[in-house]
This record gives sequence, structure tokens and C-alpha cells, in this order.
Amino acid sequence: MDHRRAFRASVLLTCVIICSSVLRPVGAYLYNNRYAGDQVFRITPGNDEDVRALKKILGHMKVDLWQPNSASLIHQNATVDVHVNRNDTQGLHARLKQERIDYRVFISNLQKEIEKQTGYRSSRKRRSESQYDYEVYHSLEEIQSWMFEMNQTHPDLVDMFSVGKSYEGRPLYVLQLGKRSRPQKKAVWIDCGVHAREWIGPAFCQWFVKEAISSYQYDSVMTRLLNQLNFYIMPVFNVDGYRFSWTTDRFWRKTRSKNHKFHCRGVDANRNWKVKWCDEGASSHPCDDTYCGPYPESEPEVKAVAKFLRKHKKRIKAYISIHAYAQMLLYPYSYKYATIPNFSCVESAAHNAVTALYSAYGVRYRYGPASTTLYVSSGSSIDWAYRNGIPYAFAFELRDTGYFGFLLPESLINPTCTETMRAVKAIASGLLKKCETDRDRFPYI
Repeated sequence: MDHRRAFRASVLLTCVIICSSVLRPVGAYLYNNRYAGDQVFRITPGNDEDVRALKKILGHMKVDLWQPNSASLIHQNATVDVHVNRNDTQGLHARLKQERIDYRVFISNLQKEIEKQTGYRSSRKRRSESQYDYEVYHSLEEIQSWMFEMNQTHPDLVDMFSVGKSYEGRPLYVLQLGKRSRPQKKAVWIDCGVHAREWIGPAFCQWFVKEAISSYQYDSVMTRLLNQLNFYIMPVFNVDGYRFSWTTDRFWRKTRSKNHKFHCRGVDANRNWKVKWCDEGASSHPCDDTYCGPYPESEPEVKAVAKFLRKHKKRIKAYISIHAYAQMLLYPYSYKYATIPNFSCVESAAHNAVTALYSAYGVRYRYGPASTTLYVSSGSSIDWAYRNGIPYAFAFELRDTGYFGFLLPESLINPTCTETMRAVKAIASGLLKKCETDRDRFPYI
């Protein structure tokens, strides 16, 4: 009897532990309340003097710049969103008031916003494709399990492969989406989750695959696209960083897990491409969020994707990278003020995309060259793709414009992905039509 009671007690204790961990909000048990009291400031320097003062203030504080992602990119009349530790908030308030720089606090308690964003794990359906919930954010393990299942259940439309391994040895999985009757047809590359904290990216890549498969043979546009194009979908580019942001540090941006002994680890994967490497907007300091790495393509993730794109560049006609946040559609160049040779074709494609996006819910996106629409920065992946012969290279900055920042609630996954789906379909549909350009200036189109 004593043995039975002991056994029952141990089972009961196990159930209590499991249930208590399942029912607790993501933020409360993943991040140990580490963001309680942290605030996000929106600062608007009105002139050059404000810019200099703000750079000096932030340079003496340990802050997490959300937008822009580097202090060197701060300009007058452009908003600066900065995450500040609870111990530094009063000091920043005082300094900004002293310098008479315009600002407001748009997130007063970051921990509470994290918990609002992610809800409760117990409500999430993950056991099979039919129960998979596309309106919540998923862990790396859940996304990869979903990829395997999509490959197994839709072999006529989906193929799964790995382009390499991450720094920490995780496979870099890609889904090839499209009818297999014509293996050498034109292709579109879409990557998501380049920056670990931008969770809406992986959510969109999964949404795109789900919608494409479910609407095949019912939606004439999608049927045509899958019959005539291949889509290479990479739901999580930065697998190590994404997992770390999910389990340990919600606002981790870089590749690799943080080394707590030395505090600095990982690279900004979008600053690791060989186009104006480590130029404006990038940092050579390993502790900075925009650290460009010791040399171009130093990160195995970047190197693996670059190798795949080089190998298939004759077929890949569009490169699309999904980011957040700003509500923009950007194309080259980002590293200089100059007009790309096939500007009219790319500009038309961007216009059609944002028009299609707007038709869903009336959300407005700005579009244009990254250098003039956003800011001049070191060469990013879209510049690299364009320089390597992919004529249509785009970077989406999804919702929103700063009210939620990187904490886009799960309730907005559906509308964000629905409207972005329309934009991507518009870009892909344009590839099936001819667009005249100056072939002498751009011979590899």
C-alpha cells in the first residue's frame, strides 16, 4: 500500500509540474521576468544638434536599438525606437528632457507586452497538419516538424532538403514548392527569420506554404504559379538565433546563442554578405547587434544560402527576404544612392505588390530603393542577390510601424500574412510576363 501511495503521489506531482508549466504564459517561464519594467522609447531628433546629442546619450548607455538598428543611422526627423533596461529608464528621461529632444514611451512595461503577444501555450494545436495553428508563433522544433509533415503529406507539390548546417550544427531546411513536371522552370527564393527576433517572418513563410497548397487547383492564379514556377521557401534562416530568442532572449537578433561567459557572440546575418561588407550601418564590434562578422560569408548560414543561390541563379528570377518592422517594400540599392539598370521593371513590380497588399485591409506600405526609402547601409542580401544576377530582389519590412514593434501580437498574424501573400503573388505573377529593360546595361536578365 505504501508503495502504491508513493507511486500515486509521484504521478500526481509530475502532473502538477507538467500542467503548471504548460499553463504559464510564454514570457513568464521562458524569460524569467527579465523584461519587467523595461521600456521602449520613441525619440525624434528635430535637428543635427539633437542627433549629435542623442548619439552621445545612447553611446554612454547599454541600449537595444530597434529602429534604426545602428546609432550611425540616426538622422533628424526620423524616429528612433530604443529598448531601455528598467534601471536606465529614469536616466534617459532626464537626459532627453535636459536636451529638449522630443520623445514618448510607447511600451511602458516590456514584459507585459511579451506575455500579451504570445498568450498561453496550452491553447496551441501542433499534433498534426490538420490541427496546426498558423495564427500563433511556433518554436524551431515545431516548425521543422511541420516541414517534415508537409513534405510527407504533399509529395506532388513539396520537396524538402537542407542547404547546409548552422554554426551550432542544426540543419538549414528549405521547402521546394511547385509541380514537379518541369524541374528546370523559373524559381523564386523566399527566406524568413534572418533576424532572430522578427517572429512574424517564419509565421509568414509557413502561411505561404499552407495557402499555396490549400488553394492549388482552386485558385487559378496560384495554380498557374505552382505549375510554372518553383518556390524555394526557407522558414527559418537563422536557426540558432531564432531558437535562442524563443527560449532565452526574446530580442536576440544575431546568429548563434549568446555566450554568457564572454557576452558577445553571433553576427547580423544581413550584414554578412559580400557587398560593401561592414560599411555604414554595420559594426566591426562583436558585441553590437549589427556586427558584420570577421569576413564576408563567415557565417555558415549565409555561406550555405549564398552557395545555393549561386548554383541556381540562372533559374532564380526573384529573391524575397521577409523582415520586420516598418511596412515597407525595399529593393536595391541599399548601400548607395544609385538607380538600378532595370529600375522600371522592379519599380512596377513593387507598385503592383503594395497595391495588391493594400487591397486586403487598406494597410499602406512605402516602397522604393532601400537607400532612399529607409537609409543607406552596408550591402544587404538584396544587394548581393541583385549583384549575382537575380533581377528582382526585394526585402519586405512587415507590420507594424512601431506601435508593437517586434512584439506583433498573434492576433495580427492572419491579416499580416494574408496581405503579404497577395503582394508576393503579385511579384511572382509578374515573372511570368516579359518586362523590357536595357540588356546592354544588365546582360544577365
